[in-house]
Amino acid sequence: SLLYPYGVAQGDQKNPKLDDGTSKEISLTVPFTFYGREYRNIYVNNNGVISFDTRVSQYTPDPFPLADGRAFVTPYWADVDNVQGGDVFYRQTTEPALLGRVTEDINRYFPKVTFTAMWAFVATWDHVAYYGSVSDKGNTFQAVLATDTKTAFIILNYWDIQWTTGEASGGDAETGLGGTPAHAGFTSGDSTNFYTIPGSHTPSILNITTTSNVNTPGRWVFQVDDFKAAGDPTESPKATNDNSCWF
Repeated sequence: SLLYPYGVAQGDQKNPKLDDGTSKEISLTVPFTFYGREYRNIYVNNNGVISFDTRVSQYTPDPFPLADGRAFVTPYWADVDNVQGGDVFYRQTTEPALLGRVTEDINRYFPKVTFTAMWAFVATWDHVAYYGSVSDKGNTFQAVLATDTKTAFIILNYWDIQWTTGEASGGDAETGLGGTPAHAGFTSGDSTNFYTIPGSHTPSILNITTTSNVNTPGRWVFQVDDFKAAGDPTESPKATNDNSCWF
């Protein structure tokens, strides 16, 4: 599977059923270096964001860069409503089998980097609904943070993406499309250091399960202690209708 194991059986915590909700503050057992700064506390926000030091309850995504001081990784920033459906799971782990799999994957994507994962954080949004939904559509995606205490990586996995927009962001309650679509990538909180996955903020983000920078459809991988992308996108996302384009 594209996704690393997740769920209660894996020892995951689960976010409360709360629109625009978040996890409690999570103290990391190993600091995570992001754009040259060590972080020791994170939040898993229901709206598709893992944030450092501060919660992000905002449901309509803003385009990057964000020079507002908020540092975060967003596999899929949009108006998730887990009251309507789905669950948000997370755990930090040193479990050998998972770390071995992460290590193998990263060394394959970054052959010039010698890396052995010593710690990982796995957050998974499992078939989550959108705000205002009158459908059974759900999105399943995952973000993994991994480090050897110095070098740090993020892995973004997209398993099933069925909607782009909640109703309060201008989306259609029946389709989950239209309005202001989801945004994917990460930002250091300044105007310089950020990355936007192609198709973000356009209808094309619906097709993120088919794109990649590591030749694995639905997976994007980055070194983020000192930012490096593994490669260029292997496929440009296609517009979802004849009147749409991606930037």
